[in-house]
Amino acid sequence: MRKNGFPGVLIGLSGGIDSALSAMIAVDALGPEKVHCVMMPSRFTSRESLDDAAEQAKALGVRLDDISIAGPVLAFNDCLAPYFSKDTPPVTFENIQPRARGLILMALSNASGSMVLSTGNKSEMAVGYATLYGDMCGGFNALKDLYKTQVYALSHWRNENVPPFSLAPEGAYIPRNIIDKAPTAELKDNQTDQDTLPPYDELDSILQGLIEEDLSVHDIAARGHDEATVLRVWRMLDRAEYKRRQAPPGVKITSRSFGRERRYPITNRFSDFVVHD
Repeated sequence: MRKNGFPGVLIGLSGGIDSALSAMIAVDALGPEKVHCVMMPSRFTSRESLDDAAEQAKALGVRLDDISIAGPVLAFNDCLAPYFSKDTPPVTFENIQPRARGLILMALSNASGSMVLSTGNKSEMAVGYATLYGDMCGGFNALKDLYKTQVYALSHWRNENVPPFSLAPEGAYIPRNIIDKAPTAELKDNQTDQDTLPPYDELDSILQGLIEEDLSVHDIAARGHDEATVLRVWRMLDRAEYKRRQAPPGVKITSRSFGRERRYPITNRFSDFVVHD
């Protein structure tokens, strides 16, 4: 931050575990006065998320602004309505929400000079569960090389320990409810990550086999995973390469981080060999 001349950082604080840990790391490193958090609720944002974000912001001593995206999303939907139909995939409408949030954060960045921290973790980056020009907006990502299970483990650790040289106020913590509740992007009613993904302990085990160990689908299935699930995860990992090429830089934690040790072509025919092996 100092070497690159940024006065502070901006974080979209959603009430979820990833933004919560990102905010904690930022406050530890920079102090609360240099961290500006923004809650950007939609009609799908729960009261629970609003309360969790407010509780954490108070515990960290950071500024928290509330900027609703209801108006921008409605405006985008009205603008695009002539080009949509009853067959338009639901993900189209879901992704307008994180992109509206990304626009707000980048506008605040332009206005203040502060750098936006994106908050996606390695599990999401691996399978493409991040929105280009939405929640992937930012100049740096502290969680880029942390799997989701590691995000939870580090959050537990931080609530019980204070890192050396931390600039966080005494007693800063991540609210317990953020750690305990089911992870969700809240882009539609009653949504959870596990609606379309394997449980994170299973997903991360498969991903570590594919990425860090460079194992085949068959080898990972032999460890006790369903082979169809492993193949589905592999295909998601392969398909999301173009997104990862556009992701912000971040801290390297694992033995094989995206963009450095794992360099795969965006366009390939690997799936032909996997399916017919």
